[in-house]
Amino acid sequence: MKITRISAYQVDLPLHEGSYNWSGGKSVSVFDSTVVAIDTDEGITGHGEVCPLGSVYLPSYGPGARTGIQHMASDLIGLDPTQLGPVNRAMDRSLKGHPYCKSALDMACWDILGKAAGKPVCTLLGGRYDEPIDLYRAISQQSAEQMAEKIAGYRAEGYRKFQLKVGGRPDEDIERIHAASELMESGDILVADANTGWLMHDALRVVRAVRDLDVYIEQPCLSYEECLSIRRHTDHPFILDESIYDVQELLRAHADRAMDVINVKIGKFGGLTRAKLIRDICLDLGIVMTIEDAWGGDIVTAAIAHLAQSMPKEFVFTATDFNSYVTVSIAEGAPHRDNGQMKASAAPGLGITPNLDVLGEPVFVVK
Repeated sequence: MKITRISAYQVDLPLHEGSYNWSGGKSVSVFDSTVVAIDTDEGITGHGEVCPLGSVYLPSYGPGARTGIQHMASDLIGLDPTQLGPVNRAMDRSLKGHPYCKSALDMACWDILGKAAGKPVCTLLGGRYDEPIDLYRAISQQSAEQMAEKIAGYRAEGYRKFQLKVGGRPDEDIERIHAASELMESGDILVADANTGWLMHDALRVVRAVRDLDVYIEQPCLSYEECLSIRRHTDHPFILDESIYDVQELLRAHADRAMDVINVKIGKFGGLTRAKLIRDICLDLGIVMTIEDAWGGDIVTAAIAHLAQSMPKEFVFTATDFNSYVTVSIAEGAPHRDNGQMKASAAPGLGITPNLDVLGEPVFVVK
């Protein structure tokens, strides 16, 4: 099998709730997503998606994804897409770094591999664990009262894990966490996610002020060293996200006992192939994971579901159903939330069929 053509599509993903707000006054209302289609000489087409969280979260942005994909595409023509190792090495030779640009291409190759094998991607990622995947709901940064009010509505949709977007002024964040904590019920989990937004002295004030609450602290500061310092000043369960961007940082954090949970964002690592490597190391080291991405629609949600479905349930802290946040559906067959959970498709590949009427014409084709 050989790759004969690579096409890329741009699609806007507006939010049901109007905007998504997090630390430092950052906000996005419409997400810029890129969908990739890889055609082969055997008539099998695979699809992938990458959708950065704006341009000021991670070192990634929507137009940059398409520029990187177009740069690498000609170097992938003629390769066998089912040979994931050689494909990833070819992308690395073509473009140093920029893992998010490689994610949709790698994802599409996994889709092809699954279709060629007649197996769902989760089976090829290591085997299907049939338990449904627990989802979390991110609560966009607003006043303490507004954020707390949303919890009842999200619980009615089946969510039992709530991620507060904090990382603002310490006094306001302390109020946000206390207000949300008062609404927690037995079995609920509350995460205070600062998204790197606190300086160390602010983070120390917050963790001290909420020391008696049952809450996870996620990525309080920008650097790994700052986060590690906060970790050593609190006994709250601790999550690292933005600081863990490769195997070396993961092993360093494990050796330092820097966290209890990590977030595995597929695009941040460069696709399912490298996310699987991170997953396997975490499973061996006993590290629990949130399976997600920076953002996305139906195709990213399908990839998240397949990666999470290939893991023992006790290692999946939670996962994200991004397609329930946005107003546009870009593919049929993607998993959808059912009482706060989802399951990966049992169909071959990712189990999705793109809505071509929504995607429109490709922004470029390389063949």
